[in-house]
Amino acid sequence: MKTLTPTSIAIGLVAGVTAALLSLSANAQSSLAIVLYAASALPILIAGLGWGNASAFIAVIAGGVTASALVSSHFAALIVLITLIPAGWLSNLANLARPASELGGPDNALAWYPLSNILAHLAVMVTLGMIAVGAIVGYDSEMASKLVDMVIEALKAQEPLYNPDATAVAQLKSVFAIALPLVQGALWVFLLFAAYYIASFIVRASGKGLRPREDMPATLRMHRNAIFAFLGGLVLTFVGGVPAIIGALICGTFGAGFVLAGFASLHFRTRGKPWRLLALWFTYISVLLFTIPVFFILILGLMDTRRTIALTPTGPAEQKNPNT
Repeated sequence: MKTLTPTSIAIGLVAGVTAALLSLSANAQSSLAIVLYAASALPILIAGLGWGNASAFIAVIAGGVTASALVSSHFAALIVLITLIPAGWLSNLANLARPASELGGPDNALAWYPLSNILAHLAVMVTLGMIAVGAIVGYDSEMASKLVDMVIEALKAQEPLYNPDATAVAQLKSVFAIALPLVQGALWVFLLFAAYYIASFIVRASGKGLRPREDMPATLRMHRNAIFAFLGGLVLTFVGGVPAIIGALICGTFGAGFVLAGFASLHFRTRGKPWRLLALWFTYISVLLFTIPVFFILILGLMDTRRTIALTPTGPAEQKNPNT
């Protein structure tokens, strides 16, 4: 943790207020709501990555207090659980380092917390945050059922002759009850990791970053133990009820981590190939248009798990990182 200074305190306060205002603006811009909610993680990440854990902690508290004062304590609890705390925790992990000699590395180097572990922590934090939010708002399969009913009513309003079969509607509701938490969890992991990536770039460009720039295609993988969490979630989806919802959420969050790792592995494996650009464009467009190809990326991520540790040299006066 960097030394607490007036500057780090001020940065934390500004970052927290900015995060709360971005979350608040998401309510007014429904078409961009999910993006604005995720963008509210950026100020917290920038404060933590550039000015240390104390600044990130102050930012989380300031964001929660501001949201509570401007809207409600209920709204504040939601954004703190699913956005601000995960962002603050990510910045804390990214700043962790220890002497590389403790891991069998060179004496004059620092070993940074592995990116694979950071990605796994992100999946865990999103899972726990959404479970907590679900408990607060009372989310269950009935909510998904109501959403399906709303969609059907809207279709009937546009086409009075539309009369879906009751069996088909029941099947749609059961599928949607699983698909909704899965997609929500996956999307939130994608967006928060994108916020981490952007914040890291901004902090490095400003010269404030501690962590070195990493070769994402070579280092972005999931921890091998995350496979068991993903499989456990898959098993829970067949149980039914609330456990099935939680299982779908776990599949979404950890599956998103493996998908990110799969894309990184694809970038790494195609390096130096003359057809690389064509293959990457074809893959991304196929995933965006048809969705189904994402399962092949998921399998690629599941097949390639590793922990790559970034090292940076230390000078004579820099033998220990304050975040260790």
